[in-house]
Amino acid sequence: MGSRIEHRAAFTADVASTYAAVAGEAALRARLEELGGHSAALLAYELSDAGLRYQLRQGISADKLPQAVRTLHKGDLLVTRTQTWRVSNDGTGHQGNATVEVGGVPGEITARTALLANGDQTVLRTSGEVTVRIPLFGGKLESVIADQVTKLLEREAEFTAKWLTEAN
Repeated sequence: MGSRIEHRAAFTADVASTYAAVAGEAALRARLEELGGHSAALLAYELSDAGLRYQLRQGISADKLPQAVRTLHKGDLLVTRTQTWRVSNDGTGHQGNATVEVGGVPGEITARTALLANGDQTVLRTSGEVTVRIPLFGGKLESVIADQVTKLLEREAEFTAKWLTEAN
């Protein structure tokens, strides 16, 4: 059983503008520049009839890792995140999935994402799970990683809100 991730962010822009700020190539590159850490890169960005798929790499310096992680993993972490988006079934928003691999850590992060209109706001919801397969320490590490992922999602939402403000 993994540790849950739940995050919700609301934006005052419409769905199309918010989607461009969350998943547009220019916004992703700017977000990586500001929040991505060392070795940050947009590894892939593919639009198709099925939707959008992109892959990001972010680096986390060892000195910024919580002690629980440094005890089990020596050195910096490279995180690879693959996100897919498609138009929601009702056509009013976007839904997707994300998978995250953390280099050198046996486990993964999986999440469902949704970007939907809610009254005069657009809401971005992320619901997922962190699984770490390390005997005895896995559960502790899962909760630390889930907390760090939630903090990253909060910083990304702040970036998106700022991007939307500056775009108008």
